[in-house]
Amino acid sequence: MTTPLLVLIIVVIIGAFIYAIYFFSPKTIILRRLKQLPYSRIGSLQNNKFSKIEGTALNIENPLIAPLSQRKCVFYKMKIQKKVSTGKSSHWKTIVDEEVIQDFFVEQTGERIIVFPTKSPKNYYDYLVTDGKTSSGTFKDPTPEFKNLLNHYNIETEGLFGFNKQLRYGEAIVEVGERITIAGYVKWMKLDNPVADYSYSSIASITTKGKQKILITDHPDALRPKHGRV
Repeated sequence: MTTPLLVLIIVVIIGAFIYAIYFFSPKTIILRRLKQLPYSRIGSLQNNKFSKIEGTALNIENPLIAPLSQRKCVFYKMKIQKKVSTGKSSHWKTIVDEEVIQDFFVEQTGERIIVFPTKSPKNYYDYLVTDGKTSSGTFKDPTPEFKNLLNHYNIETEGLFGFNKQLRYGEAIVEVGERITIAGYVKWMKLDNPVADYSYSSIASITTKGKQKILITDHPDALRPKHGRV
């Protein structure tokens, strides 16, 4: 096999591999699926129909508190990693990977829909933008907030000779009051008890059906342009 042909084959294989990673990434999958669905108004949702809704996330009970930023939210994902060296190479090893979600409302022009996510079994598929980051390194001390969080998980911040370990933190949340996009099967329910600040006698909920999971994202590409929002 000639060298140019071999190089071409290698380039094609690498390109196909990179494209596969992109095509099947959580971000690409969820945005592609949502793009296929029209935006719906909560008041006109139909039972047992897979629908897409855009609106503001609101807590039902006491909101969750994001571990580092301490922001009020209904869903957070956080990850703590440390840099591990193995001979001539190094990589980031995940030492804490936490995901917490609760039932929440999505409000749209005064109307609400309730989302019922579950983790066991997991009935939702999500992509959240990581907007909370911090790190520490040899010549960079962890912030007091990061150090407190590391202490909470019993993670040592210093290594040999007292140098700081290379650690990093990423946090992605659905903040209370944040505009998000969701999709799932609609089920209308009668309200036996009134819901605070909600005057309607029934409410739509988002659930799953078969293998179709609830979709949740706060990515800007899933939002309708401001001039066209409902």
